[in-house]
Amino acid sequence: MIRELWKEIDNHYLDLIIKPDPRFEKIQQNCAKAGLPTISVSNIHGQWLKLLARLMGAKHILEIGTLGGFSTAWLASTLPIGGKLISLERDPDRSALARKNLDLFEFQAKVEIWVGDALHNMAEMANIDQPAFDLIFIDGEKSQYPDYLERSIPLSRPGTLIMADNVIKHGSVFNEDLLTPDQKGIGKFHEMVAADPRLEASVLQTVGEKGHDGYSFILVGDSP
Repeated sequence: MIRELWKEIDNHYLDLIIKPDPRFEKIQQNCAKAGLPTISVSNIHGQWLKLLARLMGAKHILEIGTLGGFSTAWLASTLPIGGKLISLERDPDRSALARKNLDLFEFQAKVEIWVGDALHNMAEMANIDQPAFDLIFIDGEKSQYPDYLERSIPLSRPGTLIMADNVIKHGSVFNEDLLTPDQKGIGKFHEMVAADPRLEASVLQTVGEKGHDGYSFILVGDSP
């Protein structure tokens, strides 16, 4: 009952303040047809990601976990001239679907999808002349969040925002009776954030059509 109310409120504001774009609906249709899990961000949160990237003036964005390219499209839609988004996806079939979905937009040339293990690709980025990212959006395997964080720091600069999705998991992140690999990963991730003097962070709980979850916001500072 409560979740239905959350969904109704999401839909109310979606209809009221977010301009409809059939291209995003087409992405969702393509993902459903391909049998992808319904784990993409909601439209409300997609618009929020877009506004956040715009407010930051983000020119270089890294996304960990492409899936069907839904959040990729929201983030890339605000890239300025000369901007670039790199999205990391392990599954080649999902990568191909995301590329097809992103071809619906005029910004497709600003997006690169790197196929393969995200941690390996992030290590490769650290060894090439890759500009530091302004925004890093972590939305991959939850059990690997600590590793993603470790690999994100060398790709950052003072002022980079690292944002991690799905960090509340319906409140089970601190329930010791439910320590799945995902929960362990999220727990260790936040312990690493808390212990690193270069990082300043907060966590925002969210409710809506996706249920009870949340985001971590981590600002990278100067080295101590």
